Amino acid sequence: MTWWERLTRWEERHQLGIDASLTVLTGLVVVPLGASMGYAWGSSTFGGAVLSALMWAPLAWRRRNPVASVIAVYAFGLVHLLLGIPLLMPADLAVLVALYSITVHGPRWAHLTAMGSALVGNLVMAAGMVYRGFAGSRSSAAEMAASGIGLWLFASVTALAVWAFGLVRRSRRVTIVALRDRAERLEVERDQQARIATAAERTRIAREMHDIVAHSLSVVVAQADGGRYAAAADPEAATRALGTIAETGRAALADMRRLLGVLREPERVPGAPAAPGATGPAGPAAPAGATAAPYTPQPAEHDLESLVEQVRSSGVRASLVRMGTPRRLPPGIGLTVYRICQEALTNVLKHGGPDVTVTVLAQWQAAALVLEITDDGRGAAADSDGAGQGLLGMRERATMVGGTLSAGPRPGGGFRVRAELPLPPGAPAVDRAAAPGTLG
Repeated sequence: MTWWERLTRWEERHQLGIDASLTVLTGLVVVPLGASMGYAWGSSTFGGAVLSALMWAPLAWRRRNPVASVIAVYAFGLVHLLLGIPLLMPADLAVLVALYSITVHGPRWAHLTAMGSALVGNLVMAAGMVYRGFAGSRSSAAEMAASGIGLWLFASVTALAVWAFGLVRRSRRVTIVALRDRAERLEVERDQQARIATAAERTRIAREMHDIVAHSLSVVVAQADGGRYAAAADPEAATRALGTIAETGRAALADMRRLLGVLREPERVPGAPAAPGATGPAGPAAPAGATAAPYTPQPAEHDLESLVEQVRSSGVRASLVRMGTPRRLPPGIGLTVYRICQEALTNVLKHGGPDVTVTVLAQWQAAALVLEITDDGRGAAADSDGAGQGLLGMRERATMVGGTLSAGPRPGGGFRVRAELPLPPGAPAVDRAAAPGTLG
């Protein structure tokens, strides 16, 4: 903020004090001159001083209450005209000051009324001066009339000039107020957009964390329970369970690092070598053993096979069925397919019960991909602790890409999750050799 802006804001905050002080200081000059002017027109010195003070005093609140100020100035100006004093200088300059103030700070009807009243007052003043001059002068009536018209024109043009200058100032004030209001609204909207974006990003991160942690822990718990019961009778099965636990934990840790790695600011400056341990002009080499967070691609629909294989290693009979011609999907839709399937399989591990069979169907249609996960477990009758957000998260993911999701018990037992996700037009097909039709 510049010194001029600070001065302007300080002046706006102390309008009444500033105007009152200026009125008092200038009144020390205006009132004595008005007293002598009143005496010159045949009035008393005291009367001229009082009228000058009464006309000048309302200027103290010319900006705080411009309507009351201009009414008071015009009223006392009319009083001195009716008392036979056509001109009371310099107190009559208060009329112009009040006209300017009401034009800049008052309502539209008020400054229009004030301008019309000024023209009428100038006419009365000119008529009074012509009458006083004609009574004590030998000039002809035509000459006095011409003098009166000239005086009225001069006073009216002066008032119009002051009014026009006030209109320019008023327009500038309105523009500044509008710009300030717009800047404040834009600032509020910017803060709101930032909060909305932050909340959306927080929700997305929470959803990703839930999918990673919930699925991995479900596999770990299932393997740990199976290994504990098989430890006495089948040590090899217990060993395999521990191996699955270790692999699942490593995969979950890698997913966590990948997710958090994109959130963390890079520690190297632009232009620094990307390879760990390299040296260059950007700075010293990275410490031994320090590795950057892996920025690997997010999982997608082509990773369903490994997801089903991971669930099958937990002792669940799981199969993947593909129908139709696979197509490449944008990263957002591919990640949605993977996460919906992951959450559905996690629910099977948590609520399906023992000896459950689950089938994952990926059906490629002309304009949509239908993903259906069905099982024959007892998940439909299982009690929920109320803390899970799995079904809600799946619906949110499907809705974000323009799809739909339904979930509920199957006729005859079991549970089914069905998602229909629209496909982008013109998506290239994938080689079927790379995507087998059925995994059992």
